[in-house]
Amino acid sequence: MTSHSNTPPSQPDPASAEVCSTKEAASLLGVSHRTVQLWVESGVLQAWKTAGGHRRILLSSVHRLVAQRNQAVQANAPAPSAAPAPEPAGRRIVMADDDATLLRLYELEISGWGLDAELIKARDGFDALIRIGEARPDLLISDLNMPGMDGFRMVRTLRADPRYGKMAIIVISGLDRATIASMGLPDDIPVFSKPVRFNELREKVEQILAADGGAAPEN
Repeated sequence: MTSHSNTPPSQPDPASAEVCSTKEAASLLGVSHRTVQLWVESGVLQAWKTAGGHRRILLSSVHRLVAQRNQAVQANAPAPSAAPAPEPAGRRIVMADDDATLLRLYELEISGWGLDAELIKARDGFDALIRIGEARPDLLISDLNMPGMDGFRMVRTLRADPRYGKMAIIVISGLDRATIASMGLPDDIPVFSKPVRFNELREKVEQILAADGGAAPEN
């Protein structure tokens, strides 16, 4: 006679090994709970809601984002120094363009304007959302035609979020105005054509940064 145990066999729950909560994802990524929600809404992180309304995020998408951020940090890491650089006291500008040469040109030009602002570079829309979540900038200057997440989708994501919906945005694009209009870019966003006239761009940037609190994201 074969004996049977009264203890049911252990059944692993695959979901518990493959997903995490929004809070756990925020801890893994080192960002705020709201930033994780922003990345979920924009498609950066893959997630769904349970029947009880709780958000569950695929761990694989969290790990992939962690790896991408680590690669970006390593690629842009400064040379070791005897003392850490001081935290910038001024405003922050995120600059997004998939052309590394253009990004460097913008950096060199803007650094000579004497602005009390730190320029943070991003390679596409996804990268810009990460930088925005980390730095809470006063201004975003972005290209539109970028791989991965283009500028149109990035702007829609930001404008749909109450935390970033009022953040100032400037667009620099090689697309013609008719195409830009047909893609639904909000009318209140100033658009500069490539190659940009730096004197005009500087005037607009200084105007935004000089505005009384108008460029900063809400707390």
